[in-house]
Amino acid sequence: MHEIEPFYNWRHLYNAEEDEQSPFYGIEHSEFEFSNTVYNYYIHPQWDEFGSRTLYLKVLFVDYELNYAIIEMIGEWNDAVENDIMQLKRSVIDLMIKDHISKFILVTENVLNFHSSDREYYEEWIEDIKDDGGWVCSINMPEQTQHDFHKSKIDRNITFMEEPNWRTYKPDLFFQLVDNRMLRLLD
Repeated sequence: MHEIEPFYNWRHLYNAEEDEQSPFYGIEHSEFEFSNTVYNYYIHPQWDEFGSRTLYLKVLFVDYELNYAIIEMIGEWNDAVENDIMQLKRSVIDLMIKDHISKFILVTENVLNFHSSDREYYEEWIEDIKDDGGWVCSINMPEQTQHDFHKSKIDRNITFMEEPNWRTYKPDLFFQLVDNRMLRLLD
């Protein structure tokens, strides 16, 4: 797992550590010191902590004019024990919503499994963004992890899509692709 880096080809376009509105503004990462773990396996030091011991993320891109964020995630999404959704919502998402971000693309291909609890924070998230035409979309979540989301009925709040070539797009084109699909689904 320590070799899985957050996607870095957009860093010349956006860097959360340099964005004064970002929850991760000013954070410095080591390239050599591995300290965070998932399942006792070290993960790459470029991943950001947000209060969970099992789930990490990287804000890949934010557009404050078009009101969207692209966030990549890695680890175990554990609401049952760690209450990861509460940590994510309070530490990251709420701050973005205050800055009028209402469309969230979560790249979840490295989310290895999911343990559910209640749907309260997911419903709150949707409630917070629905008046602005907002949505939450998960890209490339592994099938077994998606199954657990569906079983918990959280798929009412998060839309799941496959886009194996997302890395080949520039962020604005990737957003347009997802936004167009979401518009068709929501109509």
